[in-house]
Amino acid sequence: MSDTKETILRGGRDLFPMLPKAFEGIEKIGVIGWGSQAPAQAQNLRDSLAEVDSDIKVSIGLREGSGSWEQAKGCGFSEDEGTLGEMFSVIGESDLVILLISDAAQAKLYKKVFDAMKPGATLGLSHGFLLGYLDSIGESFPEDMDVIAVCPKGMGPSVRRLYEQGKEVNGAGINASFGVHQNVSGKAVEVALGWGIALGSPFMFETTLRDEYRSDIYGERGILLGAVHGIVETLYRRYQRQGMSPEQAFIESSESITGKITKIISTQGIKALYDGLNEEDKKTFQTAYSASYKPAKEILQEIYDEVKSGNEIRTVIMHGDRVDEFPVGKIDGTETWIVGEKVRAERDDDKIPLNPFTAGVYVATMMAQIDVLLRGGHCYSEIVNESVIEAVDSLCPYMHYRGVAFMVDNCSFTAKTGSRKWAPRFDYILDQLAYTAVDNGNAINMDLINDFENHKIHAAVEACCELRPPVDISCTAETSTKEIVIQ
Repeated sequence: MSDTKETILRGGRDLFPMLPKAFEGIEKIGVIGWGSQAPAQAQNLRDSLAEVDSDIKVSIGLREGSGSWEQAKGCGFSEDEGTLGEMFSVIGESDLVILLISDAAQAKLYKKVFDAMKPGATLGLSHGFLLGYLDSIGESFPEDMDVIAVCPKGMGPSVRRLYEQGKEVNGAGINASFGVHQNVSGKAVEVALGWGIALGSPFMFETTLRDEYRSDIYGERGILLGAVHGIVETLYRRYQRQGMSPEQAFIESSESITGKITKIISTQGIKALYDGLNEEDKKTFQTAYSASYKPAKEILQEIYDEVKSGNEIRTVIMHGDRVDEFPVGKIDGTETWIVGEKVRAERDDDKIPLNPFTAGVYVATMMAQIDVLLRGGHCYSEIVNESVIEAVDSLCPYMHYRGVAFMVDNCSFTAKTGSRKWAPRFDYILDQLAYTAVDNGNAINMDLINDFENHKIHAAVEACCELRPPVDISCTAETSTKEIVIQ
């Protein structure tokens, strides 16, 4: 990874025979919830264990009266077989409790969850939000339990779809980070690695639960969702002011990002996108990058500080407390996204352009996010996954298929809260500071361009590109509305 080395565990179906040893002493795994991650993780765990004839039972735990009960039954879980039940009953029976209920629900129910867990059980999380919440109120996990995390770097549907594709292509899956927060038993590392392998992750990298929630909550407010939302909105208006039709403005902004720019980054890296431009387009890229980097970084540093301080987590909790009075509306009714529907219906992928100005704005924001994480002390693999891989290999393919607005309207409550809060800030600051600098003819800041050209992150991204899944995520008409959500 550039000037550092990290130990990364390679996954693959050839490692499935090791699962019984990794899960030694575990008889039942309880997957609690049925949101984005739970259906995928429960089915992947069940299928992987079944493939090696393991007796470990995977059970779904849901609240009484849950509307997801029939969906879980439709995926093969049932009360009769003891693989579907009331959440606290399942928690009390499980040796590994994978808590995948919403962040807000975790914050409200964590004491009941801890009390329900049997002695010696392990708590598994796929997001560090609960630790962030406990940090913010001065509390901690019970000291007598193992606490681990396996965090897929993509949406639940991606976790399941790529796992299924991996049945024919060994190593297909979504990359994951893993962390061991408490290791009372001495077996927590093995359990975490077994969990990640069973999910089908092609590679896993180590982090801490605290670093994970900071980078994850920060990232979804940045280039993963909030920033790209703001970038598309502001470029869509700018291109129309320059004389483009609404349809062409959408193609040159949103379609260029999700259909051309991110595909090149996914397979070749950020630098390759830049190096592939001709001299005229490279100058346009430099102009946009030079003007956008510092305004974007100003907002991104503020987001990181808000997450690290606990303020952003408190924002999510307070939003949840008032959501019944002020329900969250959809954003897909604005002109931008209505035009987007028309463009997608008539799309010809071969004719989607790589707009160099759009690329400059998008990459400047991505690089600013990377630099803020580097300043925060995060390791390269976490930075690349939270700022690049999750964007280009998981989220943007779905955005390309259904639209950025669809992602915002159907993401998790935590991500939705962050996107709606911060996307307008990116929109505003780019419009007010970046584009005015361009229009006023400000000189390109060559120090910024040189920093970009020689940045150490490029070698790390290239290393990660070599470890990407052997297949691309498949987005088809079979994918239901409820499936496409971001955790």
